[in-house]
Amino acid sequence: MTRLNGKRTLITGGTSGIGLKTAKQFLNEGARVIVTGNNPESIEKAKSALGSEVLVLRADSASVEAQRELALAVKEHYGQLDVAFLNAGVSVWQPIESWTEEAFNQSFAINVRGPYFLIQALLPVFAQPASVVLNTSVNAHIGAVNSSVYGATKAAFLNLSKTLSSELLPRGIRINAVSPGPVETPLYDKLGIPDAYREQVNTEIAATIPAGRFGTASEVAKAVVYLASDESAWTIGTEIVVDGGRTLNR
Repeated sequence: MTRLNGKRTLITGGTSGIGLKTAKQFLNEGARVIVTGNNPESIEKAKSALGSEVLVLRADSASVEAQRELALAVKEHYGQLDVAFLNAGVSVWQPIESWTEEAFNQSFAINVRGPYFLIQALLPVFAQPASVVLNTSVNAHIGAVNSSVYGATKAAFLNLSKTLSSELLPRGIRINAVSPGPVETPLYDKLGIPDAYREQVNTEIAATIPAGRFGTASEVAKAVVYLASDESAWTIGTEIVVDGGRTLNR
């Protein structure tokens, strides 16, 4: 299939999980791809998995300066950019008593501030038309225990799909969001759950999903492809929820 044939694309957080799977899906659809990551080991694995034609860059999503440097690198490599999938993020779950100001600021820096200023830095680089897809979360809608900060970052990020669509559509830039439910990705390995309880926690999470299972990164990637492609040209400022029905009974 070639729904993205020749499109110049950028995927942040593209060295593992949903980002890496989306990069592979983009390549299958004929796109040119740049991905970013911040973990040297993951970056090397991504280079091997994606091949020599894919540019893999290191970029700290929490750093505004790094986002500006990334925009310059994209311009130098492509000239213009047709698609950006802003996927880089962090998921930290803990009770309110455990949050420090530093940790709070770090979550917002990675999940909101960094991608916001990346969009700003990319404004002179975006082609007309261009598609931006934000990776948010069903936790923007669900009041899950211990997700206060994570949910707040994703709600803020999701809102940008509407406010920035209103502002940037006259420039030919449309913005949409994909909101995954629980997905089998390395992100869940970073939640600090002891191995002894991992199976129990997974069972408890799956029980909240009407489909009865975690989603896959591939299922999310296919939704991103649609939003990135010209097929969704009249889809603006909206959200595709990919959650196995998790939000049906919220």
